[in-house]
Amino acid sequence: MKKLILLGVVFILLAGVIGGFAYFEYVMKPEIIKKAILGKVQPTSEVVTEVATAESWRRAVPAIGTLSAVQGIDVAPETPGIVQSIGFTSGEEIEAGTLLIELGDGTEQASLKAALAQLRNSQISLKRQRELLGRGNTSRSNYDTAIASRDSDAAEVERIRALISEKSILAPFSGRLGVRKVDLGQYVSAGTVLVSLQQLDPIYVDFPIPEQHLDLIKVGDDVELRVDAFPKGKFSGKVTTIDSRVEQSTRNILVRAELANPAKQLLPGMFVNVRVLESKAQDVVAVRRTAITYSLIGDTIFVAKPDAPDAKKDKKEAAADAKSEPPKYTLEQRRVTLGVQRGDQIVVVDGVKAGEHVVTGGQNKIFNGQRVALSKVPPLKAPTERPKP
Repeated sequence: MKKLILLGVVFILLAGVIGGFAYFEYVMKPEIIKKAILGKVQPTSEVVTEVATAESWRRAVPAIGTLSAVQGIDVAPETPGIVQSIGFTSGEEIEAGTLLIELGDGTEQASLKAALAQLRNSQISLKRQRELLGRGNTSRSNYDTAIASRDSDAAEVERIRALISEKSILAPFSGRLGVRKVDLGQYVSAGTVLVSLQQLDPIYVDFPIPEQHLDLIKVGDDVELRVDAFPKGKFSGKVTTIDSRVEQSTRNILVRAELANPAKQLLPGMFVNVRVLESKAQDVVAVRRTAITYSLIGDTIFVAKPDAPDAKKDKKEAAADAKSEPPKYTLEQRRVTLGVQRGDQIVVVDGVKAGEHVVTGGQNKIFNGQRVALSKVPPLKAPTERPKP
């Protein structure tokens, strides 16, 4: 009997110990850990921000255009002949009236001598008929025939002289020559291209714009150009002409601008990116493009708003806290309305005010209402020159 009582007491004690251990392990211990975690000061995340800036932007209409010379021709002869002399070198800058190429004119010179002889004979006959008519020894019809013969021979002389002048090919305007396409002694027919001649300063750029943008462009507007051949160069000009009709197949209208080209870097036929700038600037709020989170339900941006000081603390305590740790901010996610884009900057029409701190990266790791500190690491800047593969 005593053994049973002893075993019962031992069992009760053992059950109490096991129950107490289980209660501590599964009830008290999780509560202690929870209180410790909640009571611990959580580290503050840092975010990279930039200040939204107030700027004056001129709205721009982008386009793709092609450069063309103010005057540009392919020099070609009007008459056939053999190249007798060449008065230029390829790529040379020449003045108007420069002798470029001279074709052989031996046959025409011989014909001119024969025509001059015939003209002298006609003039003598006309003089004789005039004297006879004065004495009444010839008819009026003979005199008229002599005049017609003299005029015909004079016209023939002028025709041959015109042919001879066409053998000397002169530059019609000043400009830069291209690559020579003929050699000495070569026979060329009428219309054969001898060399190109282009006037390079100033130079035109022609570009189409959609008809719905026609109200944004007018004659005299500033134009900015960028050329792939000179990525670091920036060229500017002004709109000079807007075409008088819209192309029905594309619904575009052709616009022409003129720009100075004193260094003659720009050449006809070059591909260019064009921006036509609005004449009047507008005040806008601009942020970096990376600050925008794009989605199908709307574009958003995170704004870091400074926390209000604790009203329970006096000024000395608040100043001491400010020195010991950086000021805290609370993130606020806002919907924004976006405007035009320029480089890595974009206009925020509504949703952000100038001077506010906007988060420019890592938006997928933050959330609305999160307390953060502003990072002192400067944001990454876009390279001035686009890297090439």
